[in-house]
Amino acid sequence: MRQFLSVISLLALAACGGGGDIGTGALKAEKLGRVSGPGECGVENAYRVSQAGGIRLSQPATLSREAAQRLDAWLRREAIPAIGRKGGGLVEIRVASHYACRTRNSRPGARLSEHAKGNAIDISAFVLADGTRLTVLDDWNGRNSRLMKRLHASACGPFGTVLGPNSDRHHRDHFHFDIADHRSGAYCR
Repeated sequence: MRQFLSVISLLALAACGGGGDIGTGALKAEKLGRVSGPGECGVENAYRVSQAGGIRLSQPATLSREAAQRLDAWLRREAIPAIGRKGGGLVEIRVASHYACRTRNSRPGARLSEHAKGNAIDISAFVLADGTRLTVLDDWNGRNSRLMKRLHASACGPFGTVLGPNSDRHHRDHFHFDIADHRSGAYCR
């Protein structure tokens, strides 16, 4: 039987070199440890996240501990309240991408993406209890434009990089959130 630990316990164990699964009720993730990749790819302290902020992920996402915690906090503090009771409330986020050994926008010769370090997640849609899907592609300039733009803006700060449809053609159908530090503050487009 797996032992589930709170995030506080996880941080205390990490400080001592230990670790375990995260299971606070809001954030559920299985500790993977080191995920190796070719070259500079890989995640030192990886978790397979199945739920964050009490919201299920459409597929388990391999993320660093910090990326998982920031996703959990953003969902609880920003996304869930922003969506409120619309359609019965948020029940799932559609994960378009998580850990992948690749360069930025998969361009040859480009810098390594934060996805290659487990520090990024791409979200293509928000699924409500009544089955409604709020997609970045259809709702950015559609019926739910104000809500989608609010969700995008609210991620700026909790995440170091926030990209969406206004950033470039590569992000027209999803939000990209990563935990990269930028000297000038969060980079949000």
